[in-house]
Amino acid sequence: MCGFAGFLITQTGSLEGLEVLATRMANTIAHRGPDDAGAWTDAQDGIALGHRRLSIIDLSPAGHQPMHSSCDRYVIVFNGEIYNHLNLRNQLSVDSRQRQWKGHSDTETLLACFEAWGIEQTLAKTVGMFALALWDKQERRLYLSRDRLGEKPLYYGWVKGAFVFGSELKALKAYPGFYNAINRDALTLYLQYNTVPAPYSIYENIYKLEPGCCLSLSVDAIATPLSIAPEVGGEYTGLSLSRWWSLSVAVAQGNDNRINNEEEALTVLDHRLRDAIRLQSIADVPLGAFLSGGVDSSAIVALMQSEVASPVKTFTIGFSESEHNEAIYAKEVAKHLGTEHTEIYLSSSDALEVIPRLPDLYDEPFADSSQIPTFLVSQMAKQHVTVALSGDGGDELFGGYNRYLWSRRIWDKFSWLPFPARHALGRLLLSQPVGSIDHLAQFLFRLVMRDRVILLGEKVHKVAELLLRARNLDDLYRSVIATWKLPLPVVSAEAGDLFAQFTVIPEFASAEERMMFFDTLSYLPNDILCKVDRAAMGVSLETRVPFLDHRVVEFAWQLPISMKIKDGQGKWLLRQLLYKHVPKALIERPKQGFAIPLGEWLRGPLRDWAEALLDEQRLKQEGYFDPEPILYKWNEHLAGRGNWHHHLWSVLMFQAWLETQS
Repeated sequence: MCGFAGFLITQTGSLEGLEVLATRMANTIAHRGPDDAGAWTDAQDGIALGHRRLSIIDLSPAGHQPMHSSCDRYVIVFNGEIYNHLNLRNQLSVDSRQRQWKGHSDTETLLACFEAWGIEQTLAKTVGMFALALWDKQERRLYLSRDRLGEKPLYYGWVKGAFVFGSELKALKAYPGFYNAINRDALTLYLQYNTVPAPYSIYENIYKLEPGCCLSLSVDAIATPLSIAPEVGGEYTGLSLSRWWSLSVAVAQGNDNRINNEEEALTVLDHRLRDAIRLQSIADVPLGAFLSGGVDSSAIVALMQSEVASPVKTFTIGFSESEHNEAIYAKEVAKHLGTEHTEIYLSSSDALEVIPRLPDLYDEPFADSSQIPTFLVSQMAKQHVTVALSGDGGDELFGGYNRYLWSRRIWDKFSWLPFPARHALGRLLLSQPVGSIDHLAQFLFRLVMRDRVILLGEKVHKVAELLLRARNLDDLYRSVIATWKLPLPVVSAEAGDLFAQFTVIPEFASAEERMMFFDTLSYLPNDILCKVDRAAMGVSLETRVPFLDHRVVEFAWQLPISMKIKDGQGKWLLRQLLYKHVPKALIERPKQGFAIPLGEWLRGPLRDWAEALLDEQRLKQEGYFDPEPILYKWNEHLAGRGNWHHHLWSVLMFQAWLETQS
């Protein structure tokens, strides 16, 4: 796991000057690679590559980057892991001449494969997570590529007559003369989805490479910066963008090759997931796993532990507020599996200490509040291991999110009402304070001797917002995943449509499958994987995600929806696998997610910090937001008449980030 940066320019300078600049850019992301550093430049071609290395496989100097191919045609900087690289070496020995290997790094394997098979064929053979930059000396052409699901980040764009690229935005901003303005249209997407989705970035003329894509460009492409992100297959001077792996194709192939036998499906899932975990457990450094006690992480840890004799190191984080605390369940699962378990409990003071670091960690506004516990659990894990496996991806693949379950229930209950009546009902429910709903619910549930519903008031308000806008089930989904709804409080901007970029959409048998498809394309890489990558790499911890082995992903789309959602419960097939290792009683409980008690904290210990950032005069002077709707929600939240912490957090994270830009 590493980080890299570089640039391509038409006006060449001295070799020494280029190397100094490439090194400076790479050093801004030294946290991604504290173990080694390197740079390579070619002044004649105007290309410079800088690298920071976190040594995981082959700790020797043989893994140093930038690395040259044996024929000296290619130079690469690489971030990630190719889990099947030893298998690729075996294929090379069969397909071509016997070669002398300098070491056993996957980077050296990639270069040999590029020599033998070319770029696209090599990428198709990989099992892994990565972002890379490859310079072809013969063609004088640069290639940027990213893994299938978007586990590793890659930014690119134009700065002052140069084409720049890197693992994080801070590396691009280190290029002299960075002046790119804030993209207000991207800001509207951020407010809706809590993250700036690919291919956009918060800056104009800077973009994220989409998952499964390869960008190729020559020096001719530098002269004219693109004001909008390039499209796959589009025609541009000196630049092309291709998609070497497509989720749409995987879904279509899965539809054509359904697995309808439950016993067969369970066997295949066990085999695929075990194989992914075995490959991702290969490391020359200590390895462990995150464990929340939920289905996904428990399944990963259970299979990990079943493969080894020594206890797996597991890590979790808890909260003193019981409504948000899953650490007690993780501890029980860890005890049952016999892992070496470590936990810490998060307080509001811990959050206060992390918040000032968030703008630097994420480089652009990012407002999934679970970024705080994710960073803290990564920080804790790094004290014991260098690699941690994660259970991310299970929800999107196997139908785990609550919205897959209750969206249809809500629609079935209220769709018979004419839209004006649904709208009126939504307004009525929103008029009831969150606290009042919670107090009434607690009284009623005590009266009938039932367990109370966690955060009922907040959930009622969410339903009310859906009723205000949804005209069909797909509308309801779009409303569920959006935080701020139209009209947005962004000044001088046009609201973007996240779904407009998804031009190729397969046929689906159910609305739930459409939700899972869109979540895998957008929410997973733009929010979940971004959150984990920046939090973990911020403390030089590598994370690996077995569910996102593309063979597991492709298998998941062979399953009918009935093997994912059954009897009102998600992840049915995955649960059957987990129950072979962990008693059902340790797993079955309402899904909470990795949430923090943000609403309470904003009314308490975070209030002064928030009020300073939301000052009306400040908002007017900065000129990005209309203060009125924001301050309305702030006052409603403080008074307990609504729980608007998600809306407020997105504004606060932009404001905190904006402070760092001056």
